[in-house]
Amino acid sequence: MTNSDHTTRRTFLSLTGGAAVLVIVRPADATPAMLQSAIRNVVGEADVRTGKVKLDIPPLVENGNTVPMTVSVASPMTPDEYVKSIHIFNEKNPQPNIGNFYLTPRAGRAQVSTRIRLADSQKVTAIARLSDDTFWSATADVVVTLAACTEEAI
Repeated sequence: MTNSDHTTRRTFLSLTGGAAVLVIVRPADATPAMLQSAIRNVVGEADVRTGKVKLDIPPLVENGNTVPMTVSVASPMTPDEYVKSIHIFNEKNPQPNIGNFYLTPRAGRAQVSTRIRLADSQKVTAIARLSDDTFWSATADVVVTLAACTEEAI
């Protein structure tokens, strides 16, 4: 340890009074504009129609840290007619696009199951892109009693 190391530590401790420094970081919630921008990044200017997509997610969850979700799309999954991708969006998390899944006819069926984190009660939207480049969607409201995505950094 050099003398300059001592001076730096002493200076730091005298400035802080020996107290620990606590920094609380809470990510900003997504805004409706952020959500629409994230969706437009995926679909471009294409119309998104309701239907063909089934979003299975509990309407009420106690803990937003691990919310089970399954998205399935009505498709024969043949080389001529299949689901190219499934995208998951949410209304209030810091990142509005929370999942992108890419499929081929070899997947056999157009279905994905996962667990997501939800910062608060909000809408979750699943959008599927079919092989004919049409977009289909389903939306569900989820009530969260214990929010996620709001951890404190120490």
